[in-house]
Amino acid sequence: MAMIEDRRRLGIRLAVLQYMITVLFAALAASFWLLQVVQHDKFKEMAENNHQRTLPLRAPRGVVFDRDGKVLVENRHSFGISIVREHTRDLDRTVRLLSEVLGMEESRIREIVDRHRREPSYRPIPIVQDATLAQVAAVTARRLDSELPDVVVEPVPTRRYPGTMAAHLFGYVGEVNDAQLSDGEGLKSGDVVGQAGIEKVHNAVLMGEDGARRVVVNSVGREIRTLEQEEPIEGKRVQLTIDADIQRSVEDAFKATPFNGAAVILDPRDGDVLAFASLPAYDPNAFAAGIDRTTWNQLNTDVLRPLNDRAIQGTYSPGSTFKMAVGLAGLEEGVISPETTVYCPGHANFYGRNFKCWKRGGHGAVNLSRAIEQSCNVYFYTVGNQLGVDKINKWATALGLGVKSGIDLPNERQGLVPSTEWKRERLKEKWYAGETISVSIGQGQVSVTPVSMAVYAATLANGGKRVTPHLLKAVDEGQGWKPIPPPPPEPVIDISADKMEAIRDGMWRVVNAGGTGGRARIANRDVAGKTGTAQRISNQGRLAAGRTSVNLRDHGWFVFFAPRENPTIAGVVFAEHGIHGGNAVRIARHVLDTHFAKQDGLPLPPPPTDLQLDMSDAFASPVESPH
Repeated sequence: MAMIEDRRRLGIRLAVLQYMITVLFAALAASFWLLQVVQHDKFKEMAENNHQRTLPLRAPRGVVFDRDGKVLVENRHSFGISIVREHTRDLDRTVRLLSEVLGMEESRIREIVDRHRREPSYRPIPIVQDATLAQVAAVTARRLDSELPDVVVEPVPTRRYPGTMAAHLFGYVGEVNDAQLSDGEGLKSGDVVGQAGIEKVHNAVLMGEDGARRVVVNSVGREIRTLEQEEPIEGKRVQLTIDADIQRSVEDAFKATPFNGAAVILDPRDGDVLAFASLPAYDPNAFAAGIDRTTWNQLNTDVLRPLNDRAIQGTYSPGSTFKMAVGLAGLEEGVISPETTVYCPGHANFYGRNFKCWKRGGHGAVNLSRAIEQSCNVYFYTVGNQLGVDKINKWATALGLGVKSGIDLPNERQGLVPSTEWKRERLKEKWYAGETISVSIGQGQVSVTPVSMAVYAATLANGGKRVTPHLLKAVDEGQGWKPIPPPPPEPVIDISADKMEAIRDGMWRVVNAGGTGGRARIANRDVAGKTGTAQRISNQGRLAAGRTSVNLRDHGWFVFFAPRENPTIAGVVFAEHGIHGGNAVRIARHVLDTHFAKQDGLPLPPPPTDLQLDMSDAFASPVESPH
């Protein structure tokens, strides 16, 4: 009986199992029928459209304005062409075909792809950042034909600069490099960031936050619909201290000459940079969407070095513009008084060597103001010899020479005002008193940058306050312009007013009496300044060289401020191989005319066409070359 009962139970279990299996298969069959027949069209579409892409939406960089609200740097619409490896069946085929379509070298495209291989496959690889309409049309046609389903064309904002104007000041943008990626600033591969100028220094302010668009694409890469979109956030608007009219006047005046060089114009009251120029310049627009190798090589091999920022990276002998520093040192150290006279017969002997004045017949007996006006070498030889190099170093650096200015631009170089300690540490040699003679007229080991000379001029203008030149005036964070306080000045130099006035009187006489700055004279403006002619080689070497090279010509300087009382403008013009300091004066005159016309609400002067430059051969008589 027990055995029969067990068989009955087993039969029931088998029947239940068979029933369950039958029901399960029936359900599966119904599901398959529902999926494959009833909902065939729906799931066919889903199968074809099951690809999603996340496309970056690049944020426009902040617009840059001048101090008066004029747009200096903005953005324009352009198209970028990228490869999305996530949807690439044959990357080699895509590269070959894209090379033909875009008219680019295949090796160049492969180089770009190889550089991005380690990145996530879903992140587009930008091949062209500013495509032409022909390139966009060609790629779009191939995508419609399903030849390039893994290539996308997206609108991207691209930087627009005002040509070569203020190129070194603005700098340029470019794709982030490996060093910047490792800086820990939250940058990602493919980001476009500042690589020079204010674009680099203030990148965090100017750079916005990228958005993203998630789309559904079909099996051939065509977009079906947008799932979601996060809009990019534009970079903050930035207002600079630059005055576009003053900036243009500097560059227009240089264009009227055959000279390159630099100019830095400041407001001596607070260090606002009104104009900043280095010539020759380059066009930052060439970098805005990725510079091609041919243009890059041309810029790097150009003998005129257009990428070199002469205003903050060039170091040059200051020549006679250094004489105010020596004169002020003499006054403050008690070596001379404003009335002290020195007799100049045209030369002087120090330590067994004869040193010449630029004027062969000499200047006779001159006091400090007269010596500055006439740029008498013998006077400053004598003062420098009595001071010694260390006291010259003390006061010259206090005025802003031989030290960095602190301007908010990258890669500023430091000039040099030598000292006994410097020579001992750098050259392991002692300083010889005879070397001080050349230093006292701004030659020898002295070297300065144009921006430090602008600070020097501003310090003399405002009576001893060494300002820090700066470019950032205000930032708009969405609530209107928020002023940025200027950097605090260096401690005011303790200089007695009468001693400073003696220096300033000499500079006034350079322009308004019998000095070499007469072309900067403007009625009722009391312009003060000092020219300088800095030798490239010694007189003996120059005579031996003859007229073999323009590069052996002297440099021309002019430091200035105006008006004499309560000055509103100060700065420097440096004419590279400009022959005489007087040629730098002619450039500065147009800048001053523009400044005062604007200040008085008058029409701005037109760009100069004839500055009546002094192109007399500096090699003919180096001793008589004007200072």
